[in-house]
Amino acid sequence: MKLRFLGKNSQVGDCPTLYVTDRDTYLIQGWKIFANDLLLQLNIPEGEAAVEVPTELFEHLEKDGLPSGEFRRLEDPLMILTPGGTYVVQGRAVTDPEALAQMEIPDYETVVEVPKAAITALLEEPRGADLRRRAQQAL
Repeated sequence: MKLRFLGKNSQVGDCPTLYVTDRDTYLIQGWKIFANDLLLQLNIPEGEAAVEVPTELFEHLEKDGLPSGEFRRLEDPLMILTPGGTYVVQGRAVTDPEALAQMEIPDYETVVEVPKAAITALLEEPRGADLRRRAQQAL
């Protein structure tokens, strides 16, 4: 798998990173989730993982031709917004040795792979079922 670095939002000790692959996917390197309240909200099937990243990480999508800005829709289980203002992103756990060798991954981070089409869909205006779900949640 070939990777192209899109960007990172580095602070001291923080390294969430976004890559685009030659497989029409994004690799999202982020913090492993240890908080029980977050883990209880997730149903992570075998072969998948979830990472937590700052919302600003996705501003780097612009470097891949996508509009920057906030996601207009969030879909479980792909992505949730935490009360702390970060995203939890779920995807296939990256185990490809060639891909992993191209990244620097501290022990407290891991990497998930998400289809490009799934991320693109989150940038679109909410429609139909999304609007009904939001209306029900507001009640």
